[in-house]
Amino acid sequence: MNRPKILIIYTGGTIGMIQDKNGVLQPFNFENLLSYIPMLKDFPAEISSYSFETPIDSSDADPDFWVEIVEVIEKNYDHYDGFVVLHGSDTMAYTASALSFMLENVNKPIILTGSQLPIGLLRTDGRENMISAIELASMQRDGKPVIHEVCVYFESRLYRGNRTTKYSAENFDAFRSPNYPWLAQAGIDVKVEEDKLWTSKNAPLVTHKKLCRDIAVLKYFPGIQPKTIEAIINIEGLRGLIVESYGSGNLTTNDKIIKLFEEAIDKGITILNITQCTVGSVVHGKYATSLKLMNCGVVSGKDMTIEAAITKMMFLLGMDCPKDKMKQLLMQSICGEIS
Repeated sequence: MNRPKILIIYTGGTIGMIQDKNGVLQPFNFENLLSYIPMLKDFPAEISSYSFETPIDSSDADPDFWVEIVEVIEKNYDHYDGFVVLHGSDTMAYTASALSFMLENVNKPIILTGSQLPIGLLRTDGRENMISAIELASMQRDGKPVIHEVCVYFESRLYRGNRTTKYSAENFDAFRSPNYPWLAQAGIDVKVEEDKLWTSKNAPLVTHKKLCRDIAVLKYFPGIQPKTIEAIINIEGLRGLIVESYGSGNLTTNDKIIKLFEEAIDKGITILNITQCTVGSVVHGKYATSLKLMNCGVVSGKDMTIEAAITKMMFLLGMDCPKDKMKQLLMQSICGEIS
C-alpha cells in the first residue's frame, strides 16, 4: 500500500523557533526538520515541507497572507493526500476560518497547528502537536482520507477550524470549540468522532481569493454613545458591520441607536449580530430587545465565533452577492460554521 503524502507548510510562528548559542530565538530551516523530530524518519507517510520565503509572526496575518496559503495548497492539491499548516497561535482561528471558506469542496485534511513554546526548547508542545497533526492528516480508509475539512489541532484535540477560538495565552491547552464538539482526541490511541466530521462534496476544489476588508466590528457595552456607533457606520466605503451583542442577541431599546442601524442598512451596509458570550447563540425575537434588531434588517449570526463571522463576511462581500442572497448565506452553514 502506498504511503500517504503529506505536505507541511511553514508560515511562521513560535513553533519554528530555536535558540541560538546566545539564547536568542531564531527561525530554523525547515529543510532540517528531521534533525529536530528524528522519529518522523520512521513515520508511515511521505513527508515534504514548504516554507514561506519570509515567515511571519501570526499577528501580521491578513487576507493577502491567507491567499498565499491557499495558493500553495491549490498548487500542490493533486500531489498530496493531506496538508499540515504550521502557524502562530494568535491568529490561527482566523486563518482556519478563512481557509474553510476560501477552499470550497475540500476532500482532504488541512490541519493547522503550532505551539506555545518554540520547537527548539525541551518543554515544547510543538513536537506533539506536529506529530499528531501529521498522523491525523495521514489517516485513510480504503485509500481515501478520513478527514476532509480545515481543522485546528492543539494539545491532544482536533477541532473544526471555523468553530475554534484562542482561549489561553498561557496554557498549552490554548484553543476551544465552544459550540461544536471536538473531532478527534489523541491519547494512547487516536479517537476520531467520525459522525462529527464535515461531509465534503464529491466535486473539484474551487478556490476563492477575493476578500473584502471593508468591514468593522462593534462590541456593544453599557453606556455606548450613539455618536460612537454613528462614527463607525459612517466610515467611508464600509460594507459590513459585525455587532457583538449581549446574551442571545440583545441590545438596548434606545430608539436613536436602532435608527442608526436602520440608516446603515438603508445605505447598503450588511449588519450581522453575534453574541459576546463564549457559549451560545443569537436568537432574534427571544426577547423584545432583539426583536427590534430583526425587524430593522439585522442578520442573526447564530452561534458563529467572531473569527468565523469576520472571515465569512469578508468572503461573501468579496463574492459581491446580491443583498438578499448575502443575508441568506450569512444565516446558513456553508462549511460547518453554524450549528
